[in-house]
Amino acid sequence: MKLITIIKRIKEKCKGSLTCAKENGMIVESGVTVMGGVNFGSEPYLIHLKENCRISFDVAFITHDGGTWAFRNTWPEYKPMVKYGKIVVGESSFIGCRSIIMPGVTIGKNCVIGAGSIVTKDVPDETVVCGTPAKAICSTLDYAKKCFDAVPSDFDFEMYARDKKKYLMEYYMNE
Repeated sequence: MKLITIIKRIKEKCKGSLTCAKENGMIVESGVTVMGGVNFGSEPYLIHLKENCRISFDVAFITHDGGTWAFRNTWPEYKPMVKYGKIVVGESSFIGCRSIIMPGVTIGKNCVIGAGSIVTKDVPDETVVCGTPAKAICSTLDYAKKCFDAVPSDFDFEMYARDKKKYLMEYYMNE
């Protein structure tokens, strides 16, 4: 392992990957939330996180196609080949844990990316996608309705708001 790579990893552990990515040119608007273990790749300056989006843990942003390595040194005409792409995450969108966002992808406003998805194409506003590769499964409004309908009738939102941990432990652990 190169010394520069070791130094980069130590820096990320101390400062956090979000701070390091911002220092390296990533655009992060207000209200953005990023959980632990997010990998902003080697070109964070090609990533734009818009207002109030939330990135869950272990998400990877891939801004380049490393596959060009397989042929750059084999055929001389492809030696200079590189392939990069900007990634944009729209306002109030959510990216589930362990998802991978590929180069050149724009995720629209109010989108949900299901956990473990690999997003290879743009996602239109207010769309829920999941899978490998990610495919649209419903609108964000349909998803909201499904979530609302799934809430147990005896769930007490007031008690939850007062003390989330206590309420959830009592509600789910005493079943």
